[in-house]
Amino acid sequence: METLFKIHESEVQYRFNGVSGPKYLLRGPRSDFGLVVLQPGEDFNTHYHRALEENFYTLSGSVEIYVKDQHMTLNPGDLCHVPPLHPHYLINTGDTPWLAIFAKAPYDPKDKVDVVWLPGDPPLMEVA
Repeated sequence: METLFKIHESEVQYRFNGVSGPKYLLRGPRSDFGLVVLQPGEDFNTHYHRALEENFYTLSGSVEIYVKDQHMTLNPGDLCHVPPLHPHYLINTGDTPWLAIFAKAPYDPKDKVDVVWLPGDPPLMEVA
C-alpha cells in the first residue's frame, strides 16, 4: 500500500553542489517529479531515455534546449515535451538562473543513456 506524504522542496538538495541541477521531490513508484536549476553558462549533458517521456515547464529564466534536430528557447510558461528515444541537451545562455519543473514517466531510474553531443555537432536524430 502506498503512503500519502508531503515534502517541501527545501528538504531536498540540488544535485550539482546543492545549488543547481535536478532536485527530485518524487522518485517513483510510477513517475518522477522535481525541480531543475541551471545557472548562467551551465548545461545538462545530452542524453535520452529508452521508455520514459520527460517534460520541462519553465518557471523563471530561460534555457536553450536541443531535441533531436530541433532547437528552441524555453521561457516562463513554456512546456517542452520530450518523447522517448529523443536525445536532448539543455544550456542556460542567459544571465539569470533557469528554474523549471520536470516530470518523467513511467518510473525507471536506470532509463538514461548519455550521448556525446554539443551544439555545432551534426544534428541529433531519434535513436532506434
